[in-house]
Order: sequence, then C-alpha cells, then structure tokens
Amino acid sequence: MASADLTSKRESSRGSTEGGFAEAAPHPALSLLRRLAGRVVAVVTTLLGLLFLTFSMGRLLPADPVLAITGAEVSKEVYDRVYNELGLGQPIWMQFLSYVGKIATGDLGMSATTGQPILTDLLTIFPATIELAIIAMIIGAIVGIPLGITAAVRRGTVIDHIARIVALAGHSIPIFWTGLMALFVFYAKLKLVGASGRIDVFYEGLVTPMTGFLLIDAAIQSQWDVFYNALGHIILPAAILGYYSVAYISRMSRSFMLEQLSQEYIITARAKGLGTRKVVWRHAFKNIRVQLLTIMALTFGGLLEGAVLIETVFGWPGLGQYLTRGLQMNDMNVVMGSVLTIGAVFLTINILSDFLYRILDPRTR
Repeated sequence: MASADLTSKRESSRGSTEGGFAEAAPHPALSLLRRLAGRVVAVVTTLLGLLFLTFSMGRLLPADPVLAITGAEVSKEVYDRVYNELGLGQPIWMQFLSYVGKIATGDLGMSATTGQPILTDLLTIFPATIELAIIAMIIGAIVGIPLGITAAVRRGTVIDHIARIVALAGHSIPIFWTGLMALFVFYAKLKLVGASGRIDVFYEGLVTPMTGFLLIDAAIQSQWDVFYNALGHIILPAAILGYYSVAYISRMSRSFMLEQLSQEYIITARAKGLGTRKVVWRHAFKNIRVQLLTIMALTFGGLLEGAVLIETVFGWPGLGQYLTRGLQMNDMNVVMGSVLTIGAVFLTINILSDFLYRILDPRTR
C-alpha cells in the first residue's frame, strides 16, 4: 500500500512538472472579474454603436434641428446664432465626438419640445413606463408559464388548442388595434376603466413623488383614492401589454416543456411511479427555469417597444409618448435620448439575466 501511494505521488509530481508549469484553475473571484470586465467592454461598445446609429439617423433625416428649436418664422440672425451654438457647421465626426463627450457627463441636451434637459424629462417620465411594463410582465409570467406548461402536459386537448390560439393571436393582431378596441369596449361602453392618462386631473398633485411609481407612492402615503384611481387607469394598458407577453411566454414554455417531457429521465421517473405533478414541477420545470428566465428578460425588453404604441393609444405619459412627440416635433435630442435609454435598459436586463443564469445553472459558471 505504501509503495502504491509513493508511486501515485511520483506520478502526480511528474504530471505537474512535465511540459513546464501546470495550468492552475483561475480563482473564482478573478474569473468573475474577467467576465465582468468583458461585459463592461461589450456594453460600452454596444452603446457607442447605438449612439452612432442614432446620431447618424438624426443628422441624415430631412429635419432641421434649428427650426425645431426656433420655429419656422425666425430671422436669419437668430437662425445663424442657434446654428453655430449647436455646432452644426462642424464636420459630422466632430459633432459626434462632442455629443459622446456630453453623454459621458450626463448631458443629453435640451428638449426643444419641453424646454428642459432631456435627463430631467427622462427621470420624470421613465418610471411611468417601467411601472406599466412591470405589471404587464407579472401578468405575462403568472398566466403564460402555467398555460404553456399545461398545454404541453395535455398536448392535443382543448387547453392546448386554446394556448396555441392565444399565441397565434398575440403574434398576428397589431397591438394598437387591440388597444383601440379595448378602450372602446371597456371605457367608452362599459365604463369599467379610467380614461387616458395616468390619473384623473382632480387627483393630480395629491401624492408627493417618492419612487416615481404612482401606485407605490400612493400606497406609502395612504392616498387610497389616488391608488384606486391610478389602478383603474393602468389596468387596461397593462393587461393588453400583458396579453402579448402571455402569447410569447406560453408558446416558449410549451416548447421547452415538450422537449423535456420526451427526455429519458422523465420516462424513467414515470416508470418508477411518480405522479404527473411531481414529474412536471419537480423535475422537468427545474430544467427549463433558466430558459424561461432568458425568455422573460427578452419579453421585458419587448414590452418597452410595445409601450411606444400602447402609450400613444392610451395617452400614457411615459417614454413611448415622449419619443413619439419628439419624432412629431423633429426634436432629435429627445429621439436620441429615448433610444439610448431603451438600449441601456436592454443591455442592463441582458447582463442581469446572464448573472442569474449562472446562479441558477452552476454548469455555466
């Protein structure tokens, strides 16, 4: 036995010195820092690319940024002064570098529409969009995941057909048409929900903004009349956005679960006599939760895109309406600032989902 141990140690020692230095596994903290640095570089590169594309579109569009600020009836002296103040006489690459430099200091420019800094406008309106998207995301997850999984388990039954119809309709019907029809039925005819906007006029100013989320602020300050009024306004646009997320999440959940139910370990579990509920939720669901996390992250980003249309239909004072108004007024600072914000949110969500992915699935670390 002692001879065997000695031989093993010699082989181990030889193995560690043959061919030079042995490769040691990197420390987990160092590996995490490397990965984090790589993600930061990717984020900065992507944001620069997004900035360049948005800036180029803003300069190439046949819209005069000077007239967007001064109005059409302006003297030549004033026009030239504003033109020089905006630096429009410089080469476009110098304009871009100047714009990037301002972005780095948090200066997104001034809005010709509101007369305020873009950053101030975004901090005011963006919580309304996030509040709408979060409620829609909750609806999508609570309804979409069980619906998709049940459809997969009961494949070919009535509930499976219903889930497929829901998914097909969600991908086929334009969201603005659904919004208009829902507004006509539930507001104009049935009077079940509030009108356009985030709250009725006579409730405005009763709640002091703390988090920017009106429902939370009203609950914290025990302004329950404001809370229920705000809930009545948000429920319909959130439900419509939530329906489109249900369509996507249920379809993907069904696909993931069908793939797992055909695996050998599921067949073995059933052969051992485990019930359907344990097989599905204890074994199969455990293996698709990481994929579902990725889908939900992508869905949340998609909700921000859908909010651009739904906010316009419902007069919701969020980022979508702000962006739409900026496009209508040729206010390119608003357009570039809004697009940059949406892009930054997309990247942040992707990074968070990537880290959660690694936490839930140790094989990816």
